[in-house]
Amino acid sequence: MTPHVWGFLAGLLHVGLALAVSAHIVLYKTDVRSAIGWIGLVWLTPIVGSGLYVLFGINRIRRRAGRVRGRRSTFTEELRADAPEPVMPPPDLPPSLGSLARLVRRVTRWPLTAGNSIEPLCSGDEGYPAMLQAIDHATRSVALATYIFDRGRAGTEFVNALERAVARGCQVRVLIDGVGARYSHPPIVDELRHRRVPVARFMQSRVPFPHPYMNLRNHRKLLITDGEVGFCGGLNIRDACVLAYGLPDATRDMHFRLRGPVVQQMTAAFAFDWEFTTRERLGGDTWYPPVRNGTGNFAARGVPDGPDEDFEALLMTILGAIAQASHSVRVVTPYFLPDPPLVDALRVAAMRGVTVDIVLPKRGNLRLVQWAATAKLGALIEGGCRLHLSSPPFDHSKLLVIDEAWSLIGSANWDPRSLRLNFEYNVECYSREFATRVNALIDEKVASSTLLTLKDLRGRPLVSKLRDGVAWLAQPYL
Repeated sequence: MTPHVWGFLAGLLHVGLALAVSAHIVLYKTDVRSAIGWIGLVWLTPIVGSGLYVLFGINRIRRRAGRVRGRRSTFTEELRADAPEPVMPPPDLPPSLGSLARLVRRVTRWPLTAGNSIEPLCSGDEGYPAMLQAIDHATRSVALATYIFDRGRAGTEFVNALERAVARGCQVRVLIDGVGARYSHPPIVDELRHRRVPVARFMQSRVPFPHPYMNLRNHRKLLITDGEVGFCGGLNIRDACVLAYGLPDATRDMHFRLRGPVVQQMTAAFAFDWEFTTRERLGGDTWYPPVRNGTGNFAARGVPDGPDEDFEALLMTILGAIAQASHSVRVVTPYFLPDPPLVDALRVAAMRGVTVDIVLPKRGNLRLVQWAATAKLGALIEGGCRLHLSSPPFDHSKLLVIDEAWSLIGSANWDPRSLRLNFEYNVECYSREFATRVNALIDEKVASSTLLTLKDLRGRPLVSKLRDGVAWLAQPYL
């Protein structure tokens, strides 16, 4: 065949592929910016663009997650049916929080539960001893999910505690993200297996090094012992999280110890991730003992989020909470790259007269993310929000408090990766007492922070503004 014929056939192939791929994009992509970007790539880079979409643009994890949930859907519904009757927020809270409770019930399908206690734990200095004690006191089961599990002093303590639990006859399951497992070399997975601790990697990465921008990671940090005591928050397992060690990359963080019916919801999230990874189904009283109220009186509910049937559950929860705010919104997050609807929600709240405080690290640990975030902070300040930059060490905490009555704690950051591309786990709490405690922690952070002004932003060198603007173009992928 002549070159003209080959060119004609290649053109037909390109058009056919582009039409088919464009149809798939239109039918299945929910974000218009992502859809337009992929369609442009498909048509402007013949054949190669279609291939890239097939490789990287299709959310295969959502399909696989659906198949796993299908196999255990009956079990999940049994858990929800056996859960305590849904409760409403305490009567001393604003009536508007009743609407928020109904919203979160619809997006999570889990009931709000009473009789919970939640205790804040600051960094690994308080968090690790409490977690290790819980593992050592476990008699039936230990479930641990973490994004990063590094070798080091802290990692060794956890490995030893897990080994002791196995030796006592506890059922132990450890799930580490496939990317997070590579933050230390050799990965601690090998050590756990050597100690006969059952461990698995969530979606093991083929890339032989950690990649902080890789999609679809299990970013949850959960520990549940005997199905009765739970921990969640932002703490990974690594020496940098223990401030007493005095390391140059020290990281402040917040973790929380929970007791009560909400712990069963945490167990269900871990069990799904474990089955997704290993196909082993966890059930029975070993993992789900009869529900008992904790020692507290907090109303709480788990908010799982991920690129499966829980897609954007957390985003809708946050938007709903901001919409109900009447006098204060307080945010602490290490990475701040919210989509326009979330930015607008914060600005609208501020313009309604709500005091909006956002605490961010003065110096982040991911420069590209910090540059991109800085590019658009001006719009929030202009809208009336107050931006506080916390002094080193880097603060990895994730907190949200509305009207000193509703709190959200957990693993998620305010960026597209957490709100759309990763598996996250948060807990909402309806309690003035707990909100007051979290607000006190935020007050400490604000007191040691500097207020960012429009003058500061506009006074940056032009080179810095251009750098930040270019970084912001990658916002959907950071």
